[in-house]
This record gives sequence, C-alpha cells and structure tokens, in this order.
Amino acid sequence: MALSGSDILLYELNDRIVTITMNRPERLNAWSMELIEKLAAAWKRFRDDDDAWVAIVTGAGEKAFCAGFDLTDQAGRDAVGSGLPERMPEPRPVEIWKPIIAAVNGYALGGGWALAQACDIRIASEHAEFGITETRWNMPAYYVHDLTRQLHLGHALEIALWGDRRFSAQRGYDIGWINEVVPKEKLMERAMDWATRMLYLGPRSVRNLKEILYRGFYMPPSKGVAFANALEANLRGMEDTVEGPRAFKEGRKPKFKNS
Repeated sequence: MALSGSDILLYELNDRIVTITMNRPERLNAWSMELIEKLAAAWKRFRDDDDAWVAIVTGAGEKAFCAGFDLTDQAGRDAVGSGLPERMPEPRPVEIWKPIIAAVNGYALGGGWALAQACDIRIASEHAEFGITETRWNMPAYYVHDLTRQLHLGHALEIALWGDRRFSAQRGYDIGWINEVVPKEKLMERAMDWATRMLYLGPRSVRNLKEILYRGFYMPPSKGVAFANALEANLRGMEDTVEGPRAFKEGRKPKFKNS
C-alpha cells in the first residue's frame, strides 16, 4: 500500500515483515525532496510499529535501487533560489535497532549507496553497481564519516574520492560489503528468506545485539562490556526469556511475542 496517500514510496506490512519500495523507476528511484520526506516518515513508522519486526528496502524496476539525489530536481530548486535546505529529513534508517535488509536491484549511487550502507544486510542482484558519486558533482556526502566501519580504509578512499568509479556486486561481495549476490529474478525471494528467518529469533535479543554492535564499535572494550551488560538486563522478566529455554527443552521452535 502507498504511504501517506502517495505512490512515490510504497510501504507494505505482511506477517511482521515491512517492505519499503522507492517507486520512481522513470528517475532511477533518485531522491527528490518529496521522496526523502516519505522515506523519513517510513523509517519512523517502522521504528514505532510493534507489529513490524524486520524491514526490506528496495527500488522499483530492474535498473536501479536508487541513483542518489535527483540532480534534475536540485537544479530546479537552484533555479528558483531554494538550493539545498540547511537541514533535510533523514532518508536513511538511523538508530533503529530492528534489523533492516537492502535488496539492491540495480544502481546504488550516492544517496543509494548511503541507504544501503545504513542497512544491516545487503543482498545484491548480479547486475547491481555501487558508487559514491558526490565528488563528481561537488555535492555533500556526509554519510562517509563512518564508512571505514564497513570498509578497509583503502577501499573507502577509492570509492569515496574517485567519484567516477563503481564497484560491481561481485567486487562488493569480495571486499565483504555485500552479504550475498544473486540472480536478479531471485533477489526479493532471497531477501524475504533472510527476513523470514528473523521471525523465529528473539526480537529483543536481536535488537540488543544490533545496538551493542553499532554503539560498541566506538567504545573502549571495558565500556563496551559495561554497556552490553546494562542493555541486556532488559531480557530479565520477559515471557520470551522463559519461552526460549522451554522451547529448547521441548524440542520445538520458540513462539516469541516480544513481551
């Protein structure tokens, strides 16, 4: 179904799995200001919905996941004196501890790279290409500040500074940035496989571990351990914490409720 009455972004919830689809295939799913606002609203909706446990984000069509900021739209804004706003809504999922999967179905350039970078799992079709293109057009690329958390410094510099270079899906997999490369006709099926597996895991435990991994990356070991121990205390007293060992003892899959 469409989000907020617009078909520029599609938001669908089925069996605790949310699928978010950027729907501007005629513009390679590039970010207009409207699409940025819709994405920001979609991530907030996913974050706050107790019935939504995992998300998949993708682009409509077979050419592009997202080709970044729509420079045609930007040129039009500059022509009327509006330019880039000082503060834009955040189109990426930031500090959302539910798992998020990027199903990259084509070009992921600029903002498209940034969106994939902000996801936890990246599954790419064989023909997908990735690049940080901002230096080519003298545009801001604030999101590279933590790129070395995911890439070796040399690879990060290559892709960020040489804005006319692109990584293939296979190259992304070889350097450890892509989790899986699949034929394009299998992309959403595999993304859904990953998402469905998440439904059989303890949701609070999953969210705890995601937060520990992201926040702990910047902490000294002693502070990281203290933070992790304090956060994991939220498992105490949960019905799910009783259900997990009980299901193990009874030889069945647990039935978690996030309660």
